Formats: sequence, structure tokens, C-alpha cells
Amino acid sequence: MRDPTSPAAGPADEATTAALAELLTEWVPRQRWFAGKGRPGPAARIAQDVALTDQLRHLIVEMRFADNGPTDSYQVPVVIRPDAAPGPVGGLLGDVPGLGLVYDGLHDPVGSAAVLDFLAAGGHRDGLSAHAVEPLARLPGHTVGVEQSNTSIVYGEDYILKVFRRLWPGHNPDLEITRALAAAGSPHVARPLAWLEGSVAGPGGEQTETTLAFLQAYLRSGTEGWRLALASVRDLYAEGDLHPDEVGGDFAAEAERLGIATAEVHTLLAQLFPTVPADRPALRATADTLHARLDAALAGVPELAGCERGARAAFDALANAPAAPPLQRVHGDLHLGQVLRTDFGWVLFDFEGEPARPVDERRRPSSPLRDVAGMLRSFDYAAQSMLLERAGEPGLPYRAQEWAQRNRSAFLAGYAAASGMDLAEYDVVLRAFELDKAIYEVLYEARHRPSWIVIPLGSVRRLLAEPAPPTGVAAR
Repeated sequence: MRDPTSPAAGPADEATTAALAELLTEWVPRQRWFAGKGRPGPAARIAQDVALTDQLRHLIVEMRFADNGPTDSYQVPVVIRPDAAPGPVGGLLGDVPGLGLVYDGLHDPVGSAAVLDFLAAGGHRDGLSAHAVEPLARLPGHTVGVEQSNTSIVYGEDYILKVFRRLWPGHNPDLEITRALAAAGSPHVARPLAWLEGSVAGPGGEQTETTLAFLQAYLRSGTEGWRLALASVRDLYAEGDLHPDEVGGDFAAEAERLGIATAEVHTLLAQLFPTVPADRPALRATADTLHARLDAALAGVPELAGCERGARAAFDALANAPAAPPLQRVHGDLHLGQVLRTDFGWVLFDFEGEPARPVDERRRPSSPLRDVAGMLRSFDYAAQSMLLERAGEPGLPYRAQEWAQRNRSAFLAGYAAASGMDLAEYDVVLRAFELDKAIYEVLYEARHRPSWIVIPLGSVRRLLAEPAPPTGVAAR
């Protein structure tokens, strides 16, 4: 293994840095994880350039905009190939005269190997700090999944590294919560192995510590909950006249077990971190936040205008709810794509919350019912997304609703049994959070996947027509 603390090439000269920044100005806005879509005149500035090896440079890039609004920071490790040797297909940023061919370091085997070397050594260099909690083997790495707010690299069949692309000041809650749960013996998280820290400019320009990457045990036996749910829906749609509980791929038992796992994680988080009573001021502040999120959605999606009155009434009802569970640390963005079914049960991951929100907001205590609402929305998405492939087939919309209803009820039954909560007591709160989540999804789809906007938009309209989400016991 190459010593990652051995001498490496120094930073590029000013002219080369300027050329690299120009290349990044073109490349960064085209990436899925770029959060500034729609803002005018993005321009890259290299705020930090650390040479980890002769070929891998760790860049922190500030994206500035013509509207003089907030600057966004991104992590962009790059591999430089000065001899013009070909790199990975699809990872090329471009050619910088005097420097060479520039590749995305996380999609290049040279880069992924160098990052693991640095983590394994527990290295420190020019503001970067690596921490390993156990010895790490050198394994080949390859990127997996669809990039959104981060990039994931799997090493062999043992490790998975999540590299946070957009950087916020403060320690990422994914690392903080996962370490706490693992130390407390929770079976519902993957073992933390190492992490990388650095610094990024805060609101006042001051340098603040931030989490750059997080390495965990790779659960090779795990299957994503989203894939399992889609397989169940597909089985149902393949049958002409059967109900969800009559199909071999019925998901309700797994949904109930997932509800139990979620409740057990919430119970442990309430023991490990401070809780806050959900008193009248706290509920009012939560409702105000939901109103502000609605404002942003209305500005971006005119189709929501007809739902504004009903949504505001639901959020005001939350502010005056007769009861609500205490506020605590939660997952923050729970859905079927954030859970794995393994040989030993359900595992939750990606505890970073909504990545578009600043870290200090994501670390604040929130209602556990926010996570419950996110999972309820995910069951609806699983059923409805399959309809997009089979538009116009009679009977399928009803069957989609039936599948979603069955699995929502199963999840709630499991959660109620394991948490001891009477969810009917909190129906106003849960309905408000589910409505907020659906509205957030409308805005997301409008920006990133317009053909899918019919799913959350239809859900918003259904939620406004329903008094509360179902909380009955799942059918057996």
C-alpha cells in the first residue's frame, strides 16, 4: 500500500488553477448533485487544493452566482493524468493545458484507491483529517447507485464509502447518529469504519469543520426496501383479479417489521440525545416551517395553487394539535430507498436528513412522526410509480391504492406496537407531516423529473380530501 503521507505534488500555479476553475465552472452545474440549478451565472472558485498523491487532488470548490446570493461549496476530488493516459469512460472533466487530462477522482480507480489509503492510514494533511476505527484492507473500488447529493464507492464486498458532494459547515448527522446507534448496540445500522473531515467556509466566511466522507461496513446480503416493494407491486399487477394479500409477493409482513425497526431506532435515539417537549410554541414553530416550505413550493410549482388553502389549514391544525410526541433526533429523510432488508432484519442508513437543508437545521430535534410520514409517502410512491409504465390499464389505479393502503397500515401497526404510541392520538400531526412531504416531492419532481410530478401532486389532492392517514392493524 502506498504511504498516503509521503510527498506529493504541490498545488498548481495560478494560471493552471484558473484553467481548472474554468473547467469546473462548466462541469459542476451539469452534475446531479449540483444544487444551484436555475441560478444565474455559476462560476467556480477553488477554495482548497490538497494533493493526496501525485495524481489525486482533493478540491473544495465554491460555486458563486451572478445573483450575489449564497455561495455553495462542493467536494470534487480529481485525478490528473499528465501523460494523457486514458482514464475511466464517462469520468472525464476535460483537458487543462500544462496539467493534463482531468478526471472525476471518485469514478477513477486511482482516485478511489488513494482515498481508501488515506483513510486507512489515519492521515492528516493540509486541513484534511482521516479517522479509522479498525484496520482497513486495500480493496478495489467502484461507484454504485445513482448520484444525488453524494457519491458512493463500494470496496470489494466489505466497505461502502459515502462522499458528500455538497458541503455544509458542521458535522454531518449521518456520521454522528450512526456512530451513536452503533455504540449503543443497535442492530439497525451498518458498522462505522472510518471518516474524513475537513473545513469549509461558514456564513461569515470563517472556516468550520465539516464531514467529507463516511465509510461503513457493506451489507452484501442486503436488498433495498424500494426494490423489494417494487417487486411486490409488480407481482400484484401481473395478476388479473387478486388482492395484495392473495399474491405471493405480499409485502405487508415486511412493512410491519420495518415499522418495528423504525420505532426501535427512534426509541434508542430518544435515549442517546436530548428530547424537547412538543409544547404549543414548538408546534407553532414547526407549523411556521411547514408554511415556509409551502411558500417555496408555490413559487416553483403553479399547479399547487389550488391546494394552498387546504394545506395551510392542515399546518394550522398542527400548530393547535391537542397532543404530539416529544421532539428528538430522527432520520430526517426516511423512505424505502434508505433501508435494507438483510439476513438479520431491517437496517436504516443515510441519517443525514434532507441534504438541501443546512446541517445545523438537520441536527435539531424534530418529530419522529416526520420519519413515519416519509415512509408512508414511500409506499404510495412505490405503487404509483409502476402506474407510469402502464398508463391507461383499467383497474390498476384502484389496485395501487389498495397495495399502498395495506402496507401503510402494516407499517403503522408495527410502529405503534414497538413504540407504544397511540397513533390515532396524533393523526393531525401525522397528516400535516405527510402533506408537507408530498408538497416537497412536488417541488423536487418539478425540478428534476417533471414526468413524475403527477404522483405527489395526486397525493396532495388525496390527502386534502382525507381527514387523516389510516392507523388500523394490518391484515394478516
